[in-house]
Amino acid sequence: MSDRIFGLIIAVVALAFFASATQLEQPFFADPLGPKAFPYLISVVAFIAASMMIFSPDKESNWPNFKTLIRISVAVIILILYANSLKPLGFLFSTAIAAGALSYQIRPRSIESVAIGVGLSVVLFIIFKYGLGLGLFAFPRWL
Repeated sequence: MSDRIFGLIIAVVALAFFASATQLEQPFFADPLGPKAFPYLISVVAFIAASMMIFSPDKESNWPNFKTLIRISVAVIILILYANSLKPLGFLFSTAIAAGALSYQIRPRSIESVAIGVGLSVVLFIIFKYGLGLGLFAFPRWL
């Protein structure tokens, strides 16, 4: 029953996302697909996945234990703080802190988590800034 309820919620969200994507305006200089293609794709895939959950749910749902729910909640809080810290702290600092904290959640080893956080932030910055051409700031603007 829980799979069907969750599938129904995701289907409604996917339809709302699709409807909101129809309101996007076409810019004068745009790529051939336009700004609506990616939201349409995401909403269609989400709707298909939700339909599968509604029409063929699992026989028995395995809910995580309380400790796992706490760890998931901590990870969500870390990601929310990460999204809010990108602008004031810059990409490298905020990504290193978030990746290190999430790495520590997975495997609690301090030195490895710090190394993973720093290494991941540098590699992702190089990929996003120079490979994909995104306008990221490595450090806080005041620095």
